[in-house]
Amino acid sequence: MKRIASIITRHWKPLLAFNLLVISFTIVKIKSSSKIWEANAQLIMPERTGNLNANLGTLGSLNSGDTFSSQVNPLIAQESILTSDVLMQQVLASDPEKEEFPSLRSYKNLFQVEIADKSTTIDLTVSASSPELAQERAEKWIEIYQQRLNQLRKEDSEARINFSQKELEQTKQELEDAQRKLAQFEQASGLVDSDEQTSGIIQLIHQLSAAKYEAQVNAEANWKKVQALSARLGLTPSQAISSVSLSENQNYQSIKQKLIEVDIELGQLTTIRTDADPQVQELRLQRDQLRNQLKQYVQQGVAEAKIDTTVANNAGRTNLIQELILAETEAQAQTKEAEKLGNELEKLQGTLTTIPVNKNILQNLQKEKDVAEGVYQGLIAKLQQAKIDAFNTFAHVQVLEPPLADPKPVEPKIMLIQLNAFFAAVVGSMALVKLLEKRNPLLSAKDLEFYDFPVLGCINNFQYFGRSLKTSDFWLNLVSQPNTQIELDFQRLASAVSLQPLKNRRLLVTSAIRGEGKTTVTIGLAKALADLGYRVLMVDGDFYRAELTNSLTPITEEEVTEKPIQLASNLYLQTTWQKQVGNAALVKQGKFDQHLGMAELNEEYDYIVIDTPPVSLTSETALMATTISNLLYVVRPNISERNSVFSSFEQLHQHNAKILGLVINGVENSSRPYSKGYLEPVKTEVLSQKSHN
Repeated sequence: MKRIASIITRHWKPLLAFNLLVISFTIVKIKSSSKIWEANAQLIMPERTGNLNANLGTLGSLNSGDTFSSQVNPLIAQESILTSDVLMQQVLASDPEKEEFPSLRSYKNLFQVEIADKSTTIDLTVSASSPELAQERAEKWIEIYQQRLNQLRKEDSEARINFSQKELEQTKQELEDAQRKLAQFEQASGLVDSDEQTSGIIQLIHQLSAAKYEAQVNAEANWKKVQALSARLGLTPSQAISSVSLSENQNYQSIKQKLIEVDIELGQLTTIRTDADPQVQELRLQRDQLRNQLKQYVQQGVAEAKIDTTVANNAGRTNLIQELILAETEAQAQTKEAEKLGNELEKLQGTLTTIPVNKNILQNLQKEKDVAEGVYQGLIAKLQQAKIDAFNTFAHVQVLEPPLADPKPVEPKIMLIQLNAFFAAVVGSMALVKLLEKRNPLLSAKDLEFYDFPVLGCINNFQYFGRSLKTSDFWLNLVSQPNTQIELDFQRLASAVSLQPLKNRRLLVTSAIRGEGKTTVTIGLAKALADLGYRVLMVDGDFYRAELTNSLTPITEEEVTEKPIQLASNLYLQTTWQKQVGNAALVKQGKFDQHLGMAELNEEYDYIVIDTPPVSLTSETALMATTISNLLYVVRPNISERNSVFSSFEQLHQHNAKILGLVINGVENSSRPYSKGYLEPVKTEVLSQKSHN
């Protein structure tokens, strides 16, 4: 909050100018705005009675005492008549200020119609440059409106009388065509209850999906069984079938049995006879023939190269082959069943997709039929209405409240203008402060990151009994009263300075702009060094303001001498005189340095602390820094400006000045001082007596 206050204080002049400009514009706006008066009137539409009641289907209903119940509000129709161009042109033609309106649209903006909610009243508002003219316009508006209503009633009556039966027959034919199209589509699509049909199809799809999944699972299981049996037998299903067929062939088995018998007989005969024996040769020939016959049976029975011819002789292998054939048959059947169920699912899903389309078409046809039926019923009702004359499109409207002008003007709205001006001032001030602060913002800790300056001390922002003292009283307290919290801060600063390896004991204290506390730091540092036992000379080097001289001593300009004045124990002040011109030349010529040298010759001082003008406002400080190498730079939160500080650093750098360290003045600290009491303002007479001693 304090930073915001500081920013506003810095830019108070442009802020004041901007807000004065806003106030001026506001006053001009209020004075230059034209005054406008209003006249108000109220119309009412009485309820009508009658016994005509016709149902128009989706279009609503038609009653003799009312209009279309849910679609048309009769008050809206009256509003359209009141603001129609035909009626407003007649009102404009009789207006005494008609020459001031370039177009009918601009003239219509003076007339406003508002329909009361849940009522049959109409509120009228007319604006004018005087209350008399506003009331005259309202009365003329209502008069011409009543005339226009009578004209519209007459035209409507003639139109209803000339209403022809042919239009009714045409509407009836359109209704019959719509009914026929609806019936034909219902019959062709078979769509009766789309929601129920959709639910049934979805249920059937779920059932077929479950059956398909079950068939696929069973088929997969049987195919795995086929693979396992085939691997165990070493035969494919087709080879197994061929092997079983061959084992069941009686001719094949007979030849095979005969071949076995020939092999047995041949084996017995060869044991007792030679190969050249005719009987042995005959048996061998017979054996070859039987083998050829068996080979022919095998080749004729199957095309595969591998056939098990031992199936008939191995009951266990035969059972496995039978299981293989049965598993393959079942797997094929279940696969075909899953494919068939998949086809059925695709058909059902296609049917399910067409249902929304057919339903949409059916709804459109039903809507066309309902609209045609509603129009037909409406025409019948209008014919009946024309016969009994119980309905009037343009109802009779009465004046409930006659026009009355408000004696007070409604424009300009001063409160609204003032409120807008207030917001404009607030928003504009914020934008202006942001712009100005962006051009020259306050110094922040981040801005000093690129400079290798040590912080030698932080001085708290101190108050006495919750209130701030005047600057002169505050400086007097620094010199005269010890044991305070702020003096502890200066003692820390003095201790840090005493530890610095200085070439000489001269300390130059400066800042970028006024108000940063360089003079306060000069006095506090000098007093703290004196309290540490050093002999200290304060030098008033600000030739423009001479604040040390004017604040710490009551002497006049004529009493200023080159002899230092003792302010306290070990603390002396070298006064100066105020001189507005020629100071830079004085420093450049070395006279200021000579002045310091003479002071050092007269007395021996451990430290000489020099208060100087701000760097950015004068050139004397930079010139002093060329000979005094030890420089303390003072900055203050919420006071120091970044551009001014950077400019001062650049100026000091150009003069080869060395900044010993930074002193941060005015740091917020809520802690209470560790002492018995707070400082009281010191009277000027106390230091006056010391200075003359």
